[in-house]
Amino acid sequence: MKTVKALLLIFLSVGFSYALTAAPPPPPGGSPVCWPPPCVPIDGGISVLIIAGAAYGAKKLYGSRKKTSKFS
Repeated sequence: MKTVKALLLIFLSVGFSYALTAAPPPPPGGSPVCWPPPCVPIDGGISVLIIAGAAYGAKKLYGSRKKTSKFS
């Protein structure tokens, strides 16, 4: 059993070492992909996440109050 564990550890470490190698950096210079440079769309996803979080919190609050009132 120790031999199987050792071989498995060796194969996994060799396999993950290939997956963890970094790609070479891009060539220097050139223009940015978008102009002006801060091209991150912040509003699109954050509003959806806030609404989803509020809905999940309301569901959990409703469920905990319903569970408490059932046993009282």
